[in-house]
Amino acid sequence: MRAVLCGYYGQGNGGDEALLATLLQLLPPSATAVVLSANPAQTKERYGAESIPHRDWGAILQTLRTSQVFIWGGGSLMQDSTSLLSPWYYGGLMALAQLLGLKTLAWAQGVGPLNRAPTRWLTCQVLSRCQGVTVRDLGSARLLSQWQIPHQLGPDPVWLLDGVLTSPSRLTPPVVVVNLRPHPLLTPQRREILTKALAHFQQATGAHLRLLPFQKSQDLPLAEALAQNLTGAYEILYREDPRELKGLFQGADLTIGMRLHSLIMAASEGNRTFALSYDPKVSRLMAEAGLPGWELPELPMDSEAISQTWQDHLRDGAPLSVEQRQDLRRRTEVHRDLLLEFC
Repeated sequence: MRAVLCGYYGQGNGGDEALLATLLQLLPPSATAVVLSANPAQTKERYGAESIPHRDWGAILQTLRTSQVFIWGGGSLMQDSTSLLSPWYYGGLMALAQLLGLKTLAWAQGVGPLNRAPTRWLTCQVLSRCQGVTVRDLGSARLLSQWQIPHQLGPDPVWLLDGVLTSPSRLTPPVVVVNLRPHPLLTPQRREILTKALAHFQQATGAHLRLLPFQKSQDLPLAEALAQNLTGAYEILYREDPRELKGLFQGADLTIGMRLHSLIMAASEGNRTFALSYDPKVSRLMAEAGLPGWELPELPMDSEAISQTWQDHLRDGAPLSVEQRQDLRRRTEVHRDLLLEFC
């Protein structure tokens, strides 16, 4: 059986690459994956999976005609808050696969925000025609319930991703991972406050800061600018392979993160976590997994107060328990079960 995997792949985004790596990890051995990618050569080399250009419509059509399953492979593909074109691209591919008679699966989706009536209509139409749908958060589940679309709910699949530690570190604790990303809510004022807070926090704790960009083009310049204001030990580590990226959270004492998958990777590896939410998907994770943090619009304007909060959490906070992590992984199996049923 040939399964076409469609997502935000080959774009250099660590979170989306982690979703792809997890999907390939969970796909039954009986299924042969064909990945639509912005960088098919890299995707093939990294994962050993057949890959074709995600904008080569001739190759896509030929591949769909010789395949049996089409899978939206995780993430917030159907949303119109950051791009008006993305939902039409992903929705159009799903509609084409359905027209050609493939089994279609919406796998581990975060649906929305959908602020415009046409994209809401398109999303409802293609999801209602899928043979199987799983979603990764309560907000998406509520929306699909309103639309009366059958679905199953489970945590984000990256909770199941196997991390790889390529070079064990022997750093003096505490080791604190930091992931920031550019966003309109991370205004110059908030960025300056967070930079001062991290510098103060490092001076107070002697922490070794591990700055982890998840998307090189966006996060790396921010990490480099942040590092210029640090007086203690730090490192900037970038890993293209999401399994190696997840491995960098092993042994860390605390993670301060903006990106959704930085927090999931950290919590799954037993880190204390502190979220800086810029997006509803991060806020939903905070609520559903009980992770502390701030919505960026509510960030305190006092850098020393922020630093003190982090110090308190490093000293007194607790990571998710082994039982909590096992429960999250158990509930995530719903995404594996969907693949086993249809692939």
